[in-house]
Amino acid sequence: MKVQAGVILVVLLAVFGYGAVEETDQEQNELEELMVETLMKPESCIETSEMGDTLQIHYTGKLLDGKVIDSSLSRDPLVVELGKRTVISGLEQSLLGVCLGQKIKATIPAHLAYGKRGYPPTIPGDSTLEFEVEVVSLTKQTPWQRMVNDVLPLVCLALVPTLLGLVGLYLYNKASAQRPNKRAKDKKSKLKKK
Repeated sequence: MKVQAGVILVVLLAVFGYGAVEETDQEQNELEELMVETLMKPESCIETSEMGDTLQIHYTGKLLDGKVIDSSLSRDPLVVELGKRTVISGLEQSLLGVCLGQKIKATIPAHLAYGKRGYPPTIPGDSTLEFEVEVVSLTKQTPWQRMVNDVLPLVCLALVPTLLGLVGLYLYNKASAQRPNKRAKDKKSKLKKK
């Protein structure tokens, strides 16, 4: 009787617990999207940023309560090469498709910023951040840079298995050559005995 009651209790907890987790996940999914708002866009926006381009930006980063965590306004602009992960993921994503002189406000969820750990003592764990950014300079990626960024990693990926295969073949041949032939040993020992 106690075992059945325990099983029923565990099943009920699992069902209700799953429902609570599902609701929490839905709430978090609503908060987990990157939101980018354009504050100012120049009339002539001919070129927009893409992966591989280099931007110089001025920014001010804040917590949702308004506390400033970092700003570049009192120093040189920050240089960001898109795709190199030199800034947090959410900020890098918000800089795709911007043009020279554009000002944006990016609301970055924790998983695209500093995550559960945060960046103590300035940024608590699970913090959503707001960045106001102005694009000061936009340099498009050259064809040479595109080749280095896009093609070279693929070539390296192809070379690694090839090199490992060659090393394995070399080691196999070396081990096979050093292994004494058992039949040859037996014949030599028989000839010595006679």
